Amino acid sequence: MATNTANPLGEEFAFDIGGPVAKYWVAMLRVIVGWWFFHAGVTKLIEHGLAYGYGPAYLQEMTGTALGPIPVLMGEHLAWLIKPGVPLFEMLIGLGIMFGVLTRLAAFGGAFFMTLFWVGNAGYGHGLVTGDFMGLLLMITMAALAAGRYYGGDAIIEQTGFVERHPKLKYILG
Repeated sequence: MATNTANPLGEEFAFDIGGPVAKYWVAMLRVIVGWWFFHAGVTKLIEHGLAYGYGPAYLQEMTGTALGPIPVLMGEHLAWLIKPGVPLFEMLIGLGIMFGVLTRLAAFGGAFFMTLFWVGNAGYGHGLVTGDFMGLLLMITMAALAAGRYYGGDAIIEQTGFVERHPKLKYILG
């Protein structure tokens, strides 16, 4: 056991969720997942601006999926929101996760996107576990582990007086 308490890596080497290795891993995973989503949004924004027409078209092609007519109706009636929303929301989700700010809210938004991708792509030739499903699991993991509390902005925000007066905010932070 190390005697230097200022160095978190000087502690006993353990992978438990409270240990330093797990905290570093969750923080690193959070940054990578956040970058992945941010990059996807920025790329769409650079290539298409705020008129990402593939978003509504993608949803309209989701006929016969497990989600029923919901994505088709979204693509038909919410195109005005989806065209600018896909790149902007992907960027915001990515930034939130990457910097650990409103992490759970961002992760649930990412999980919503990944659910649509997973069901919409429906390329289950090798089973239900696809890259989109793995992205969905990563988003759920970010929310479940409260990844923003590990060297993220949520750890700082949760210590403010505003959050202490409104403790229910911790459900979207973390």
